[in-house]
Amino acid sequence: MGRIRRFLRLCALTASLFLCLIPHLLWRLLRRPSPWPRRFLALAARSVGARVEVTGKPVSSDLFLIANHVSWVDILALGGATGTAFVAHDGIARWPVFGWLAAQNNTLFVSRERRGGLNTQIDALRTAMAGHQPVALFPEGTTGDGRALLTFKPTLLAVLLPPPRNVMIQPVHIDYGPAAPDIAWHGDEPAGSNVKRLLERRGRLVVTLRFLEPFDPSGYGDRKAIAAIARDHIAASMTAHLPPSAPRDGTV
Repeated sequence: MGRIRRFLRLCALTASLFLCLIPHLLWRLLRRPSPWPRRFLALAARSVGARVEVTGKPVSSDLFLIANHVSWVDILALGGATGTAFVAHDGIARWPVFGWLAAQNNTLFVSRERRGGLNTQIDALRTAMAGHQPVALFPEGTTGDGRALLTFKPTLLAVLLPPPRNVMIQPVHIDYGPAAPDIAWHGDEPAGSNVKRLLERRGRLVVTLRFLEPFDPSGYGDRKAIAAIARDHIAASMTAHLPPSAPRDGTV
């Protein structure tokens, strides 16, 4: 049954891609902002078995999202719900098909190794923020288990001091409930193995996007303070929504 579920979900994912690809290319040909990457991400989330629920109210415009990171499904769920562009490591740009798809949603690829290129990366992020598409950052830098936050890396938050335009930061708690440890992509698990495991998973995967209280970055002195307040908001939400069986001491 696992193989059948994987086959059916891959078929649905492929159908979603072709449904959105042609109109997207037409929009690009006409030099119009394309709504189709967002629509594809929303359809892709459903295709892989995710059901996205939203609590709280996303800021309607001029938004910088800071979220915890559990799975590649985070991108489908958050992108489909908000239309945000993502900051991602440059290795994804080299993935067949997926790298090209990420670029269609204006993903900003940054290097984890080229520390000397930090100013260039911040300048590129500043340029991306000059438009009015929301931008999302996973400041943990990698995926966790959905129950404990890793340290937030504040480096790229330097783009907000000062921001290229008036912008609000909105922390987002991506919550998979009791399914988080089962679907989380962490450790040394190969990407293909994680994708296979999620596509073969029985039942629906409920993903709750908890949009927390936004704040103005201009009220904080440096990028470390911005990272700390965003992390505190997400950590508090994670503690408040832990599954009953999860330990409540030392989880965040």
